[in-house]
Amino acid sequence: MSRVGRKPIPLSPDVQVAVTNRHVSVKGPLGELEWDVAEGITVSIKDGMIYVERADDTPRLRALHGLTRMELSNLVDGVTKGYERTLELTGVGYRAQVQDQTLTLNVGFSHPVVVELPPEVKVTVDRQTVISIRGISKRLVTQIAANIRSIRPPDVYKQKGIRYMGEVLIKKAGKAGKK
Repeated sequence: MSRVGRKPIPLSPDVQVAVTNRHVSVKGPLGELEWDVAEGITVSIKDGMIYVERADDTPRLRALHGLTRMELSNLVDGVTKGYERTLELTGVGYRAQVQDQTLTLNVGFSHPVVVELPPEVKVTVDRQTVISIRGISKRLVTQIAANIRSIRPPDVYKQKGIRYMGEVLIKKAGKAGKK
């Protein structure tokens, strides 16, 4: 049995979980999230814990067992604590500003890059070089952070670009040159 899938998910008192057919809805102090469970996977709630079980041992269901358990755990964490991802802009003249649900990046292109943000996330910019993305959906927060980072990923030689806060980059040496 899946080591991840067999662990129950503890529920705090301020979280309500509703399971109907193969649809799970999680409601907490920060909002509400939903997830459709794959066929062959059953979700049950007993004694303040969520249990995920599978019908048989096919490779597909074994893979979906752990996935479903982690996804439900992320939903519970999201509606109680929320998720945050922080990006850092490194480079001369690299700036970011947010207005309503629009993020404008000046990252070395001849034009500013405009990123439209969904209403489910909140983005703040500190010191014009630190972007914080907050939301209740881990999937959405990390996807938006990855999309923003992909606009100008860090350069391996000069290390300019957009990186995750705390990301360790390995700097490559330039050409050795002729002697």
